[in-house]
Amino acid sequence: MSFLDLPEGLSERIIQCNSTYTVRFGVRLRGRMYSFVGWRSVHSEHCEPVKGGIRYASNADAEEVEALAALMTLKCSLVDVPFGGSKGALKIDPREWSPQELERITRRFTQELNKRGLIGPGLNVPAPDIGTGEREMAWMMDEYRRANPTDVINARACVTGKPLSKGGIAGRTEATGRGVQFAIQSFLRDHRTKGLKGRRDLNSASVIVQGFGNVGYHAAKFLSEEDAARVTIVAERDGYVHNPDGLAIERLKEHQKRTGSILGFDGARSFGGDMSGIEQSCDALIPAAMENAIHAENAERIKAHLIVEAANGPVTFEADQILRSRGITILPDLYVNAGGVVVSYFEWVKNLTHIPFGLMERRRRERRNHTIAAALERMTGKEFPADIRDEFLEGGSEIDLVRSGLEDVMRGTWARIADLMEERPELRDYRTAAYVASIRQIANAYEAIGI
Repeated sequence: MSFLDLPEGLSERIIQCNSTYTVRFGVRLRGRMYSFVGWRSVHSEHCEPVKGGIRYASNADAEEVEALAALMTLKCSLVDVPFGGSKGALKIDPREWSPQELERITRRFTQELNKRGLIGPGLNVPAPDIGTGEREMAWMMDEYRRANPTDVINARACVTGKPLSKGGIAGRTEATGRGVQFAIQSFLRDHRTKGLKGRRDLNSASVIVQGFGNVGYHAAKFLSEEDAARVTIVAERDGYVHNPDGLAIERLKEHQKRTGSILGFDGARSFGGDMSGIEQSCDALIPAAMENAIHAENAERIKAHLIVEAANGPVTFEADQILRSRGITILPDLYVNAGGVVVSYFEWVKNLTHIPFGLMERRRRERRNHTIAAALERMTGKEFPADIRDEFLEGGSEIDLVRSGLEDVMRGTWARIADLMEERPELRDYRTAAYVASIRQIANAYEAIGI
């Protein structure tokens, strides 16, 4: 069934990647020459610059990069940030190299991207992904700046996800996990949905998180600390840990950093080598690891009422059909994990304007709030409540503004998806509604520029 009435040929244009570059380069390390291969795919330039992460993974390939670039186009369109979609990868296991060696490799990779116009604040803006982080983005930014001395003023905007000291933005590291939280909250608060077994919050709800990297950790942390959810299971590639009363997420993260594994944590029971963690009973399952975690072979064993796709493509097409036939609600990756690109957009804007968020308004807001508090005290003859006074009077730090902006985008995007579902019940599921909303916007952009 077709849900969009697109002009002839436009669907083929939207489907195809505009270009995919393969770069091969050598780096002299450990007394010999090592060769590396990487990719940067540009899916759509209907809106520029294009945006997308760069992952370091030993199993990366061009087909995966193209698929993820297409997903970035759809994601940016859905949340209405002005980027086209791109993605990159370097076929490497970062654990096999020292930080000094990784820096040399990353700088050489950046040189290759720069020569082909695949990095730049107005062209193509990478970000962290699997196997990369703030450190790699700082190296890439510095190498771009060196190679483009006439663009120094805007060079920091050539990548996002940088450390704060190098032009990053507060809240970027937590952004995708925070976006997961806002996505769930938006779904639960919408009375047009069935909620979570009829409930409208996560208080005491059982949650399973697969993947305890940046996204899984932050999602688990925020949901347990701020929404009072019980994160009962955290699953990783070497097994899972379980505590029916809820895991202490911060302590578990400290244990993982210290030992290299979640297994052996003294606040839970460990199941080493057992990949069935995501198949245990829970209210909500958050796959936040690799693609295809839920597939045709295990979809029948999933016992969650709600699946929240924090990773890219964690549910295969076949599994999606099985889960929906069983009445399980799925919040799609296209929406759920868009927090990263939203806050990347904020960082990019900050780098181009050269003004930190809140700089021009913070003190004015503080003075206004002081005036309001004083007026209320005078009118009522009572002192302002001490437990909320400081928060009320504070003018808003950068991270407060970033979180506010992210929540607004996630709420607004959910409203678009839910409105479309209400208008067109034949769409049947949130994934289809999200795709229709996104593709419709891309099609309008192409038509506006005469393509």
